[in-house]
Amino acid sequence: MTLPPDHPPVRPPRVAVLLVNLGTPDAPDPPSVRRYLRQFLSDRRVVEIPPILWQPILRGIILTTRPKKSAHAYAQVWTGDGSPLAAITRAQAAALQGALGEGVAVAYAMRYGEPAIGRAIDALTAAGCRRILVAPLYPQYCAATTATVVDAAADHLKTLRWQPALRFLPPYHDDPAYLAALKASVEAGLATLDFIPDVLLASFHGMPERTLHLGDPYHCQCQKSARLLSDMLGRPVEVAFQSRFGRAKWLEPATDTRLEALGAAGKSVAVFAPGFAADCLETLEELAMRGKEQFMAAGGKQFAYLPCLNADAPGMAMIEALVRRELAGWI
Repeated sequence: MTLPPDHPPVRPPRVAVLLVNLGTPDAPDPPSVRRYLRQFLSDRRVVEIPPILWQPILRGIILTTRPKKSAHAYAQVWTGDGSPLAAITRAQAAALQGALGEGVAVAYAMRYGEPAIGRAIDALTAAGCRRILVAPLYPQYCAATTATVVDAAADHLKTLRWQPALRFLPPYHDDPAYLAALKASVEAGLATLDFIPDVLLASFHGMPERTLHLGDPYHCQCQKSARLLSDMLGRPVEVAFQSRFGRAKWLEPATDTRLEALGAAGKSVAVFAPGFAADCLETLEELAMRGKEQFMAAGGKQFAYLPCLNADAPGMAMIEALVRRELAGWI
């Protein structure tokens, strides 16, 4: 590229991929958790109660009492590399960078917390990236997850004079690459067990039931993922929904209720979380720790938690396949 002698430096245009996950506090302490929850629970996509009603509740009892309890839970799973979600997402970005090579820049961001989506976009554009594939790592579409990533990216574009071209990775709940990765991961996890579980339980993050009636496809896509995976595994896969919050009616059956019932029936169970791209508080503490305690206390026989796809080979092969498909025409 030939520029006039007095032209400011211009970086050669590049293509980038920005992996995005939900987010995490900076540390497992109440102040960090309070900052994280304030941002997360102030998102109108996450809590659809009018702010005039919701904000006093959030800034009152919730941000007064919940951070200490949540910080204790985070401390149970925190590692030397920090939050498991952050560490795994970093590893996913590094592995994808290695697979795509230097021709494509790969970065990661969190919808809530750091690194923020806007700052990640700024860093990529400063490096000369004019085309960016934003990849929300949510297999099943939900307005409270996928859509809010699009919202954040679009809001940041409003602040830029020279906007990059953006594409967004669509939901992949029924994509053959996703299902193949799940099948390989679940079968590998089951092969490590010294028992054959009576029940294979797929635990998805919960949502208020009203979202289903308002047209959100999340519930249907969770059910479809489990049904297709069940066909591939050749055995039943039960569906349940975890992480209920507040008094509203949530999608059912609830994971904790189902685990107690299976325990009371004297069953053995293997639980996995196909809606999470990386292990995090909701899988490692809520399922693998508290879920096991509830199940065994109710009289269950044997319990296993099967890890998420994380940065393991099946999951990374899936991410690479999905990303390469969406980058068609750019690379």
